[in-house]
Amino acid sequence: MELKLTKKELKSRIEKFIAAMNQSCPDWDTAVIVSRVNQYYFIGTMQDAALFIKKDGAVRYFARRSYERAILESPLADEGVIKPMESYRDAAADIGPQLGNVYIESEVMTAAILDRLAKYFTFERKGALERIIFSIRAVKSPYELALMEKAGSLMNHLLVNVVPALVYEGISEAELAGAVYHEMMKLGHHGITRFFMFQNEMGIGQIGFGESGLYPTAFDGPCGAYGMSAAVPVIGSYQRKLKKGDLFFIDIGFGVEGYHSDKTQVYAFKTKPPEEAVRAQNLCKRILKKAAAELKPGSIPAEIYKNTLAGLTEEERQNFGGFGSRRVKFLGHGIGLHVDGYPVIAEGFSRPLEANMTIALEPKKGIAGIGMVGVEETYIVTPEGGRCITGGCSDIIEIL
Repeated sequence: MELKLTKKELKSRIEKFIAAMNQSCPDWDTAVIVSRVNQYYFIGTMQDAALFIKKDGAVRYFARRSYERAILESPLADEGVIKPMESYRDAAADIGPQLGNVYIESEVMTAAILDRLAKYFTFERKGALERIIFSIRAVKSPYELALMEKAGSLMNHLLVNVVPALVYEGISEAELAGAVYHEMMKLGHHGITRFFMFQNEMGIGQIGFGESGLYPTAFDGPCGAYGMSAAVPVIGSYQRKLKKGDLFFIDIGFGVEGYHSDKTQVYAFKTKPPEEAVRAQNLCKRILKKAAAELKPGSIPAEIYKNTLAGLTEEERQNFGGFGSRRVKFLGHGIGLHVDGYPVIAEGFSRPLEANMTIALEPKKGIAGIGMVGVEETYIVTPEGGRCITGGCSDIIEIL
């Protein structure tokens, strides 16, 4: 299919949002959206702007910088919904100062922005929009799936066919990250890896040579990394250099036109992987296969998490999902415009899966003295179970 964002697609998203708000928050009058990724999802452009969606279906997108670019990019430009704005005074003059019961993105709407809104609008703040917007974004359209499948195919080629030729004895984690990024851009990567998590900075992802993969991080993921320094604890270390006998992993997101895939590949450099690493990798492969088979419409994420991990021995559970006390409490996560999307395969998530949700499963296990092993693949939820879009290469690749 043609990979083009259409007016029809955007209108459908807005209609689904209004319907979801009417069902979940019947007292709502106005939704105010300031995060740029959500702006893009509904309008097809991301600017220094604010999006107002009313219960009666009225939509206004007030762009401070750049109104001109918003008009050039958005498929809704000819609908009259995009307006220039110097301040919220202009917005209030257009839609009126009475907003009624207002729902906002509580994770990104700052107190300063709320103060500016209150200067020109009268409203009562009622609640948060994130859960509703994420639930709509979780189910992908054919347009979105096509972009994610393209990203997944390119990512698999990169990690399986390109990366082994980039490594050499003495290369640092940071240098390898730069080389991988260069190859990603040559393949058409959109340049960044987006997370929703507050103040999360990731670069292209995580790269860990040997014990570096067990190093503690503030990032809520199973893999560790030294990072560049205490000031930039991501990307990779200049000091940790690849040596013969190392196991190392690359855990990155690959994006096309805003949409991500997620995959982790483990490599053994000039060595056969130790038997302990092979056993752990095989365990993660088995868990991945079991969980992927349950990615069907109607399945409950919390039950997938519980059932997939049921029956593991104490030895298998040791350091599963991380290392030491730093183990994650999820098996997978939604993915799309953000890498860390909805739903999460974890306890507490009881809303059933729907067809065309996209989920990255990542069973991983730390091994003292060796590093992090495991797998991560991105799947589409289908009636037959998860359909992998990132190749499914889950063995340790030997670079001899």
